[in-house]
Amino acid sequence: MAHAAPASRRMITPRRRPDVFGERTHLAVKVGLPIVLGLVYGYWAAANRRDGGPITGWNLLFGFVTAVVFAALFAAVCALAPLLRRELHALCWFVFAGGAVGFLYNQTGASVLSSSGLGLVVGAGVLAMVFYRYYTHEDAAGRRIG
Repeated sequence: MAHAAPASRRMITPRRRPDVFGERTHLAVKVGLPIVLGLVYGYWAAANRRDGGPITGWNLLFGFVTAVVFAALFAAVCALAPLLRRELHALCWFVFAGGAVGFLYNQTGASVLSSSGLGLVVGAGVLAMVFYRYYTHEDAAGRRIG
């Protein structure tokens, strides 16, 4: 009869991936990513609203306010969503991504109905993708695997 070979201690204990970046790099990304993405998003929203016309002071103000709001919401979702269960975590990203895309599309002059529809479609795609990722990388208690 065949018997199972004894497993070494190294095979039994789960291995963690090595952290190739230091704490300073993680902090820089944690602070810098919302700022950079906020500036890009604010510029994009201001450009959509301007529709090829001249750049005005109100347009600049709109772009910077949009950038600040987007950066704050992005940082909040990045900080608070991992504390939630995987379903609510994915739902947070659905609401954020759908709202962001819908708002950008609304600045082009599209109707609220079509902006909401596009936001729902994009948000649903994000929800499916993010839920699948969390479902396959967490156990039932919500702890990360590996």
